[in-house]
This record gives sequence, structure tokens and C-alpha cells, in this order.
Amino acid sequence: MAASRRAGRPAAARRTGPAPRRDRTGPSGIMAVPALLFFGVFALVPLVGVVLLSFVSWDGISGMSWAGLVNWFNVLGDSMTYQALWLSVQVMVLSWLVQTPISMLLGVFIAARGRYRALLGVLYFLPMLLSSAAIAIAFKALLDPNFGMSLAFGIEAFAQDWLGDRDLALYVVIFVIAWQFVPFHTLLYQAGVRQIPASLYEAAEIDGAGRVRQFFHITLPQLRYTIITSSTLMLVGSLTYFDLVYVLTEGGPGNATRILPLDMYLTGFRANNMGAASVLAVLLVGTGLALALGLSRLSSFRRGSQLEGA
Repeated sequence: MAASRRAGRPAAARRTGPAPRRDRTGPSGIMAVPALLFFGVFALVPLVGVVLLSFVSWDGISGMSWAGLVNWFNVLGDSMTYQALWLSVQVMVLSWLVQTPISMLLGVFIAARGRYRALLGVLYFLPMLLSSAAIAIAFKALLDPNFGMSLAFGIEAFAQDWLGDRDLALYVVIFVIAWQFVPFHTLLYQAGVRQIPASLYEAAEIDGAGRVRQFFHITLPQLRYTIITSSTLMLVGSLTYFDLVYVLTEGGPGNATRILPLDMYLTGFRANNMGAASVLAVLLVGTGLALALGLSRLSSFRRGSQLEGA
């Protein structure tokens, strides 16, 4: 009798082992091949080439010769490398401290409904359409002590040499960087705020919470993934500031704004030392990867719903 009952059970009920794994190879995997090829040709191959160039002696014109670790010892033993790295860290940290609160507050403000806010958002995002070189040229003219803002507004405080003062040049560069990239990060925060359910704010208003408490207890916690994304783009992107700094100051006055990307360019194309420049490029890539991985660890790779507290 028991045997007949077992025989009468459906096959799905009799299966006690683990469910068979689905075959993940198929059209979806094939569609990823072009992206992988593109990444390999335009990212991995050049990276391998730069690493190999860091072990050769080459002026960019004549033939190459094997140098071994000489380039690495020269670069790592040069005080200019550490000064450029320290300036890059300063730009990275100060840019983040300036851009993050401004971008977040503007994103929260523009995310609210209202025609004037939508118009302000459109006008505010116009700097995103301009190239870094064009922005640098414009600010270089505005900050010129002879015919810039000092002549336009007649204010003596504007007549100082903003880009020629070693104590001011780096902070002026950070200001121009913030002016250019704050709109982009504002757009990220605007999108993040608009994804927060309105029911959370309605419940907070019923409980008597004001705007400030709503911001710190609802908006800020719900934007944590947006903050991580914006910070990753901001910090890693700080390692690529070249064109704006080059047009504004060319690393001057002296070496006051000679950040690591600019030091790499000047070493390779001014000093004609492609091997040492490749070493600096490898250091840049390594620093960027370390930052990106560190921020990913900070987010704990969690991809759950923010409403669930994941």
C-alpha cells in the first residue's frame, strides 16, 4: 500500500535532491561579448602597454631600450612625485568637502516641484555643456589682475593675482573645479531625492517633524547610495583633472598646482621621459583602483531596498 502511494506521487513531489542549475550560457552571455571586447581593446591593452613602457627608456622619438626598475627608482626617489601626489590628495579632499554639501543641498532644493525651480535647474546645468578648456580660459580672463574682474567691478580686492599667488592658486583651481562639476553631482542628488517616497515625509509631518529633522532623518539616510556613487565619481575623477589645471596655471606658480596628472604630462612631453611618465600613469591607475575598491567596500556591496534598511 505504501509502495503504491509513493508510485502515485507526481515527479516533482518525489524529487528530493537540489534543483538543477540553469544554464547561464545563452543569448545574454553572447550579448556581453562586444562590451568585453571593447573593454579589452581600449582599456586592458593600453594599460598593459603603459606598464611595459614603465620599464624602458624612451624619449618618445628615438628607439627604446630596456631600463628595468631604473624608472621606478628615479620616480619614487624624486621629491616632486610626492609633492604632486600630496597636491592631488589636497585637490581630492577639498573638492569633495566643497562639492558634496553644495551638490546635496541644491539637489534637494531643485527636486521639489515648482516652475521656478525647474527653470533654475535648467539654467544651473548649463556649465555641464562647456568643455574644461573653455571654462579655464574664461576664468583665467576673469581672474587676470590687469583687465579681469578688478577692472569690470572696480573692486580693489579683485585686483590681486589670483593665479600667480602660491598661497591662492590651488584654492582658486578647486573653486573652478567645483563650479564646473557641482551641477553634475546636483543632478545625481536630484534624481535620488525624487526616488524617496512622499509617504515618508507625510508621516514625518504628522509626527510634527520640521524640514531640518526631515532632512537629517529621512532625506540623508535615503541618499546613502547616491552619496557613495557621487563620492566615487568625485574622488576618482579628481585624479583626471589635467586640461583645466593645465590651461589655468600650467602647474604654476612654481609647482604650486602641479598635481600628479599634470606632472605625468610634463614629465613625458616636456622632459621627454616617457618611461618615468608611464610610472606616474601606473601610480595614478593604482590610486584610482584603490579608491574605487575602498568605496565599494564602504558600501558593503549591498544592493537591497533602502526602505528595508538594506
